Amino acid sequence: MGNGRIISILRELMAAKSPLTSDYLASVNQVTSRTVRSDIKELDTLLSKHGAAIKSVRGTGYELTVQNEQLFRQLLQKLSDNDSAVQGILPSLPEERVQFLINRLLLTDQFVKLEELADELYISKSTIQNDLRDVKKILQNYGITLETRPNYGFRLKGEEAKLRYCMSEYLFDRTETELDLMNANLSILPKEEMKVIRAIILEQIKENDISLSDIGLNNLIIHIAIACKRIRNKNYVSLYPQELKNIINQKEYVVAANIVLEIERGLHVVFPQTEVAYIAIHLLGTKMIVDTDMSEKEIKTVINQEVYQLTISMLDTIETKLHLGIRHDKELLIGISLHLKPAINRYRYGMNLRNPMLDAIKSNYPLAFQAGVVAGMVIKRELGIEIHENEIGYLALHIGAAIERKNMGNEPKRCMIVCASGVGSSKLLYYKLKSKFGSKLEILGTTEYYKLHQTSLHALDFLISTIPIADSFSIPVIEVNTILGGHDLEKIEKIIVEQTSPPFEYTNEKLVFLQEKFETKEQVLHFLGDKLRTLGFVNETFIDSVFEREAVSPTCFGNLVAIPHPMIPQTDTTFWTICTLQKPIMWEDKHVQFVCLLSVQKNSTEDLQKMYKLLGKVVDDRSMVQQLLKCKSYQEFIEVFSN
Repeated sequence: MGNGRIISILRELMAAKSPLTSDYLASVNQVTSRTVRSDIKELDTLLSKHGAAIKSVRGTGYELTVQNEQLFRQLLQKLSDNDSAVQGILPSLPEERVQFLINRLLLTDQFVKLEELADELYISKSTIQNDLRDVKKILQNYGITLETRPNYGFRLKGEEAKLRYCMSEYLFDRTETELDLMNANLSILPKEEMKVIRAIILEQIKENDISLSDIGLNNLIIHIAIACKRIRNKNYVSLYPQELKNIINQKEYVVAANIVLEIERGLHVVFPQTEVAYIAIHLLGTKMIVDTDMSEKEIKTVINQEVYQLTISMLDTIETKLHLGIRHDKELLIGISLHLKPAINRYRYGMNLRNPMLDAIKSNYPLAFQAGVVAGMVIKRELGIEIHENEIGYLALHIGAAIERKNMGNEPKRCMIVCASGVGSSKLLYYKLKSKFGSKLEILGTTEYYKLHQTSLHALDFLISTIPIADSFSIPVIEVNTILGGHDLEKIEKIIVEQTSPPFEYTNEKLVFLQEKFETKEQVLHFLGDKLRTLGFVNETFIDSVFEREAVSPTCFGNLVAIPHPMIPQTDTTFWTICTLQKPIMWEDKHVQFVCLLSVQKNSTEDLQKMYKLLGKVVDDRSMVQQLLKCKSYQEFIEVFSN
């Protein structure tokens, strides 16, 4: 773990405009000042071999000094050889190439020629020129320009401090920890002020026993920071008096008023009353009353009537259309009801919650996401509200957890989950682990990162964490993704060998089209729809329903893959129709070159999770997608798939 902390300290020192105190560095890595001092010593030893050092300035802190630029860059090169190099995969998408080029230029002080770069990336000079335009735009934000010299090529030009800052942002593979989530938005207010805001909120929610997820906490920090900035620039929010009335009577309003009072003292700004109401909405958005022993009748008394009815209506519709067998899951009923009230509030007040897990949810839980889309249709029908796909993603987390519960072989190593994203996702991880490891694993609950130090660990064998943890604990910490990708399960238990489906129960030669030359998503979908109609697999309404589904939330998942499907299952069997393209096309906001049109059997009771799991493997595996795209015959295609 030491290495991660050291890189994090180096990154901070490179980004800093003035010396950093050991207290500050300790808070970044959530360790003691003593640990920081030994980390600094270790880092200084490493730097001394690479033309740099850490200077300790009495009374003010530490700063980075570099004597030999070239050696220092070699070190950075070593430290930043991130994923793409490890996997040996060349960046293929423009945005990946831009990242690659910025890294490449930051790490050299020599001139670089256009031809060299084109050769390295196997692309034409004109493509590189296009990419460089984007590179210039990004570098402009850091005050860095490209210096060109005829016959030599070009290199970066800018003040050392600016180059350093840019390196700190770009070179290290950034896993978003809760502090990084903050740092990503640090430009809103100075770092110190962001810290003050965070501390005030944490203290108030602890005192008043309000449960706030880490992502909820971040959203609130960012919201308040923006509010401070707006107030300083004399821009105010306005809520209508009627809406204010509803909010003022809630306990959360009192807590919000306390938070504002403290922040006014700490940051010397004066908040208008409407801002207090806004903060109260954020706090209201996190009411968690999950006591699963309640009967549906009791639940009814806790939850707003309108929301309760809406939830029941959603669960009924999901059951009718998708037959998931989760209609009477009380935890789902409570989870969704609690999520809906703030979601509707957010909609009414025009606040769109960012969902950092959206792509992962779409690709790993397509069935749950589809159920989320159906839930969205119900909200539109009942309330006339169009919900954003970010919200659909959050609903899908709750539904995914219910699906996992249903598949769970229930019954004890003992562990606890440390989570960064609140109830929905930690629950999902919980059930995912339960269903995988059954009686072999007892999970004693979930906790949030900032509560970890108040938690007793003596009864545990290990921790499973969805965020990087820099502290050292008396027990091992296994880091996983919230959505549990392939390697995570191996990490948790190598011993359990899973049976996978035979590779091709879902498609056949007639339904695989390789190396097609289409330019747009519409062309691809119409082509596949016509083929399926001619073969007698689908009727006329099928492809319209696919377009209707795309309009709600595009089905492109990153990694060049899209998995379009109709809004509601339409066919008598479950099958895939696959189309690969010679060149990637734009599918909404992502590049797509591998399209799997998914048709799910209507009224199906078979276990679709197995099929989705197979599909998930494809979506996740970059090198597999690259190989599938190269296939010229069905035979080759099957072979790649089977391996």
